[in-house]
Amino acid sequence: MQAKLQRRQTLTDARRALVLDAARAVFAEAGIEGASIREIAKRAGYTPGAIYSYFDSKEAIYAALLDESLLRLQAAVAEALVSKGRPDKTLAARAQAWFDFYAANPRDLDLGFYLVHGMRPRGLTSELDHELNDRLYDALRPCEDALLALGLDAAHALQENTALFAHGVGLLLMKHTGRIRMFRQSADALFKAYLAQLVLRCAASPGMEEDAPDDGDAGQADLFGGTVQPNPNIT
Repeated sequence: MQAKLQRRQTLTDARRALVLDAARAVFAEAGIEGASIREIAKRAGYTPGAIYSYFDSKEAIYAALLDESLLRLQAAVAEALVSKGRPDKTLAARAQAWFDFYAANPRDLDLGFYLVHGMRPRGLTSELDHELNDRLYDALRPCEDALLALGLDAAHALQENTALFAHGVGLLLMKHTGRIRMFRQSADALFKAYLAQLVLRCAASPGMEEDAPDDGDAGQADLFGGTVQPNPNIT
């Protein structure tokens, strides 16, 4: 019985993976709004009814793809080298890990920022937005922890981590669209330079507490379109 259940689960996982592969191609071509369960089913070689046995909507399929991508991102950051007693090196390694992940996987960047269909998040429920936002933030939190270890208080660590991510994503978009070539610059070199300047800025900034608490309730930037309350400590 155990072996039978295992075989059944393996078959279910394989079919689900086939659906996700088909959906990835459809979303890349049509975006969330232009995609349909019928087209995804056709690409996967199933009937629409069969798709609904795995996912209750195309939005759920998109969320599953993005969740899978964010888990791989989180794993890449977690595997980055941690230098004990050197938060500057840890910050550089963690930040470079997510930058390199998106540099090597442009489709994941498109998926994560809904760039398959315009710049505005659309088509996902607020619950899914919040869940996926938390997943991405978990992948970026190690950089924030390193900023805290560098002496920033919680509010400034969040602020700098948000700016770091925004800067990196902007460079990645320029890299993947080829626009970086018009400046004759390297996105990777510019990102490394920004990281180096960030470390120097943290070390030189007056008023930063040496042993700032890790305030998990300092707030977070809403990276997937959900609604969060602004942090009154950040100006």
